[in-house]
Amino acid sequence: MKFQERDFTEELRGQIKNTECTLKDYIDSVLSEYKSVFASKSLDFDAGFDKEGNDPFLPGYRSTISIGIAEKNEELIGLHTIRIWECERFFWGMPVSKKIPGSKVIGELLDESFEEIKEELNEYINEFFADGIGSP
Repeated sequence: MKFQERDFTEELRGQIKNTECTLKDYIDSVLSEYKSVFASKSLDFDAGFDKEGNDPFLPGYRSTISIGIAEKNEELIGLHTIRIWECERFFWGMPVSKKIPGSKVIGELLDESFEEIKEELNEYINEFFADGIGSP
C-alpha cells in the first residue's frame, strides 16, 4: 500500500514499527525452528530482519525479512525476501536520491496480513522439502 508524504502520521509510524516488530519476532522463531532441520540435511538455513535508516519517513529507509538456504559451505540455493516498508523520493515516477523541486516522498507498506506472510514463508520452506530434501 503506497502512502504520500502528507499521509505520514504517528499512527502510520506505529503501524510500521508494530509490523516490523511482529515479523522480526516471527522470523526469529522460524530460524530457531528450522535451523537444525536444515542442518540435518547438510544445508545452511538463515533468516533475519534487516533495516536501513533510522526514520521510516525519510527516503532511504527500508525494512525487510528474508530467508536464505545454502548447501553447506557452498552457494546460496534459495533466497526469499519480503519488504515490510520502503520510503523513497520520486520525480516523475523515477526514484531519485536528491531533493529536486517537484519530487515526492512515497512510502510503501506491506499490504499482506501476518497470516498471509506466515503462509508464504511456510510454503517457501516446504518447497525445499518437496524437492527431495526430505520432510521437516
